[in-house]
Amino acid sequence: MKPVGKFILALSVVGIVGWASKVSAQADFYKGKTITVYIGTTAGALYDQWGRILAMHMNKHIPGKPDVIVQNMPGAGHMIAANYVYKTTKPDGLSLIGSIVPTLYFDQLVGRKEAQYDWSKFVWIGSPVQGESQMYMRADTPYKTMEDVRNAKEPPRCGAQGTSDSAYYLPKLFEELIGTKFNLVQGYPGGPEIDLAVERGEIHCRAFTIEAFLSREPYHTWRKKGFVRNIVQTGKKRDSKLPETPTIWELMDKYKTPEASRRLASVMLGSGALGRPMLATPGVPPDRVKILRDAFNQTMQDKEFLAELDKRKFDLDPVPGEELEKIVKEVMDQPPDVIARMKKLLGQ
Repeated sequence: MKPVGKFILALSVVGIVGWASKVSAQADFYKGKTITVYIGTTAGALYDQWGRILAMHMNKHIPGKPDVIVQNMPGAGHMIAANYVYKTTKPDGLSLIGSIVPTLYFDQLVGRKEAQYDWSKFVWIGSPVQGESQMYMRADTPYKTMEDVRNAKEPPRCGAQGTSDSAYYLPKLFEELIGTKFNLVQGYPGGPEIDLAVERGEIHCRAFTIEAFLSREPYHTWRKKGFVRNIVQTGKKRDSKLPETPTIWELMDKYKTPEASRRLASVMLGSGALGRPMLATPGVPPDRVKILRDAFNQTMQDKEFLAELDKRKFDLDPVPGEELEKIVKEVMDQPPDVIARMKKLLGQ
């Protein structure tokens, strides 16, 4: 072998050994460590359930099999958890948000000072689902359709956590798109508390994902008893499980919504592609990011994980971290006119 060939071979061997050593070092890093998974809502909400299911199964696929603990940090529509992980936790791959509301970028785009994070700098691990949203309304109210809401002398009362919560921004968006009016009651710590307020008759409605509405109690019982009805959904096509519920796009056609408002709808409803994402502190080393993403992807095929989803009747429509990262870059790159319309809609 010529000297140059020997040199190249030697470099290749050194490179392979170096790469293997690096992978081994990262595996050793997680051994004996504890990963904390933060949840931005109260216990029992679907975001909480997803975060806990992921925490329960992902560690099996992380080299070194670290312990995993879950910590609920509710408030401000998940913003408290996002701020905490972004500003306070170390970029070592030991701090994750298990499942977070995908519209927190709204607050950043419109310049809210409470949003102390940069959405595009989080490390995106993956999302187990995608999904459109719906609005339910108590069936014993006079608001049988969105047309009734448009014509009502007194607007229905809808509950919400914070301004980045779909329960807040969707009613505001519907007002912009088709002229409905809602009285929004904010400050609930989580979805279960909003539902309790609906049961007590304090409020009438709530907007959130179709996936959540179809996957757990109290909604199974509510549907059987006819306690609520779905009056609108956000997809461009009707969900097969809500065939009688009109889409906002159908209603925009009906009420001849202007093109500028339709563009705003595309930006704000695009968050559905992010689903219920898991993310990590900005600055986690790339090799640990790969370990976490690989563990997430392997979990999506884990037999015990899939059995747990079947037991809970949860859908699975995963999005890998690399794809989430691309989506985030797109939604954060908005022209000034769209930002201005978002600010107006969200009361900025």
